[in-house]
Amino acid sequence: MAPDEPRPSTERIAFRTCPLCEATCGLEITVRGDTVVRIRGDRHDVFSAGFICPKGSTLKQLHDDPDRLRGPLVRRDGVHVEVSWAEAWAEVERRLTEVIDRHGRQAIATYHGNPVAHSLGAMLFGRPFSQALANPVRFTASTVDQWPRQVAAGHVFGSPVAVPVPDLDRTDLLVVIGANPMVSNGSLCTTPDVPGRLAALRARGGTLVVLDPVRTRTAQEADWWLPIRPGTDALALAAVVNSLAAAGRIDPGEHLAGHVDGLDEAVAAVAGLTAESVADVTGIPATDMHRLAGMLADAPSAVVYGRIGTTTAGFGTVTSWLIDLVNTVTGNLDRPGGAMFAEPAASPVGGGSGGRRGFHAGSRRSRVSGHPVVLGEHPAAAMAEEIVTPGEGQLRALITVAGNPVLSTPHGAALDAALDELELMIAVDIYLNETTRHADIVLPPPSALQRSHFDAALAPFFVRNVANYSPAVLPLEPGRPDEWEILAKLALIAQGAGAEADPDVVTGLAVAGLVRSATQDDASVVAGRDPDELIALIGDRRGPEALLDVMVQLGPYGAAFGARPDGLTLDRLIEHPHGIDLGPLRPRLPGLLRTASGRVELAPPAVLVDLERVRAELLGGARQRGPGSALLVGRRHLRSNNSWMHNVSVLVSGRPRCTLLVHPDDAAAWGVLDGGVARVTSRVGSVEVPVEVTDEIRPGVVSLPHGWGHGVDGTRLRVAAEHAGVNSNLLTDDRAIDPLSATSTLNAIPVQVSPVGGR
Repeated sequence: MAPDEPRPSTERIAFRTCPLCEATCGLEITVRGDTVVRIRGDRHDVFSAGFICPKGSTLKQLHDDPDRLRGPLVRRDGVHVEVSWAEAWAEVERRLTEVIDRHGRQAIATYHGNPVAHSLGAMLFGRPFSQALANPVRFTASTVDQWPRQVAAGHVFGSPVAVPVPDLDRTDLLVVIGANPMVSNGSLCTTPDVPGRLAALRARGGTLVVLDPVRTRTAQEADWWLPIRPGTDALALAAVVNSLAAAGRIDPGEHLAGHVDGLDEAVAAVAGLTAESVADVTGIPATDMHRLAGMLADAPSAVVYGRIGTTTAGFGTVTSWLIDLVNTVTGNLDRPGGAMFAEPAASPVGGGSGGRRGFHAGSRRSRVSGHPVVLGEHPAAAMAEEIVTPGEGQLRALITVAGNPVLSTPHGAALDAALDELELMIAVDIYLNETTRHADIVLPPPSALQRSHFDAALAPFFVRNVANYSPAVLPLEPGRPDEWEILAKLALIAQGAGAEADPDVVTGLAVAGLVRSATQDDASVVAGRDPDELIALIGDRRGPEALLDVMVQLGPYGAAFGARPDGLTLDRLIEHPHGIDLGPLRPRLPGLLRTASGRVELAPPAVLVDLERVRAELLGGARQRGPGSALLVGRRHLRSNNSWMHNVSVLVSGRPRCTLLVHPDDAAAWGVLDGGVARVTSRVGSVEVPVEVTDEIRPGVVSLPHGWGHGVDGTRLRVAAEHAGVNSNLLTDDRAIDPLSATSTLNAIPVQVSPVGGR
């Protein structure tokens, strides 16, 4: 069609936010009838301004994927067969009721995967679903991902969602440690167009420094790359603090005067961890650490940002705390160009005080190994043992939502075997994958294009305050429930309401709970108002839209049900399909703080205690390296998102990406060849993987990407099976857990590498 030729009458343009990663890029989608014909970046999106990565353009392929489940499955005689929704719900009621009657609700666990954070319906109805089950055992991808960053924020700022993010658009010095935002598109740092933002940093005379054992795409763009040894980030950050202290350059800034407790104690706690004393362990010369400290102190504005390499390591919480400490002592906390806090448009509590209760985690323990239960979640690494270990509280049923823990959590082989011992497994998922193949019942939600979208989970980590709501692009097929309806109905069945229960009952209860909580909060904008009057103003909205309207109206920019006529409502968001720009990040301290003291608490006792574990384990003696020994780290690829996008041919085409990166010196010493095959062995497992010899990785370190290992019997992922790769989590040790956050160690895993054969 020529550019000036009129579009057919059935052709329309839809705008929506991409739900495939944390970048939240705006998309312009051309639809003809009910068929998507083109996807490109929305040039008018207030956040992404037309930027799009290779994943965003594949929403059409995901929607049209013949392997995507269109109807529910029930396993009969070991084979999954498609059934009607009525049959599926009847089977859920029968089987779930039997388990509850026999073993009680304590025998049922849930697992929520990473895609839940990108689904409005799953986010808003996941909580009512868990509450209805009343299950004390909840697993999510958080304990193989970001929990240390949020636990550290809880200790320092009083809330696990009060995570400072780098003010990328105004900083003069960005120090990235254990992160690759050029590929991940930002994580716990919601940032569309990272390449453009880093180019703008350089254009204004700024500097990018990267500490990473691999010369990632981000490190390739850096002004300075420091190839740190995996797992030693805490020592490097402590050395920076000591260098600043020795130079008399500890200065939080006047803007934090009276708002910080424990500064002297925190600095004293890292005493002795000097650049000189940790150089051999970190692999970074002391002169480089002193230089980095000086750069942070001298820059007009600076910020340290750490991510997956720091949070999925053995000292993740301590490392995350040290990032906050460095940003504070250099005067860069809560000021433009430094580490700042987003102010989300949607608030579940009406923007009230939230109290000054402080933060507590780990008072409960898991049944078998006594791991801490953090923020209500058991460590995912404990899932297998909780299923196979007899005794009171043994798990007999599991409900997974958008997850594939067999590929994404530690000791995948053990979990794979354990799932066969369950009496019941229900999966809410679009694919029959390596995990859901074990399910007795699979309830597939509609595709992302058939669901509305608002980034409720990611908004606290935006590098600019924006709000963007996207209605569904394509309609649901007749009789097909939305994702929120699936979760709501599961909740009602678990409560004994039966297979015919109406999901809208859950909507009503959830809306009433939000509104009544806000009207009873003295600090809320609707304090003291009649909750029934406010509920009536929601009208006939259902599901996520009803809840979202309440959250937006009660948020910091909200209309407060007429009290602020110019404020935000869901209707106003709908009127702005490219989003609403709410401005750059603004200082939020001390009002944001939820600590018991009402101040930034820089010396949390639990963290200082665990700091001694860092000293003992990393500096406690010489490390012995035998032949072939190395530390294994993961890596990301721009066209990959964990395990679930490997069934899109355009994203897996080209050179194989599931390879083992090995430094040339190590390859020569170990006898492995570029293009050959190596055996990698850890305490819990072994894999054989093709080798890629490169000087883009430091000696003594090998890298294997996360999320592969397809081609298993019983799955329905034809494209993924052709590009199977190996499951890196067959090597991840289920015993290696950060004690403060219950998060698994997916990086710096001790392994042995040996050759399998020639080229």
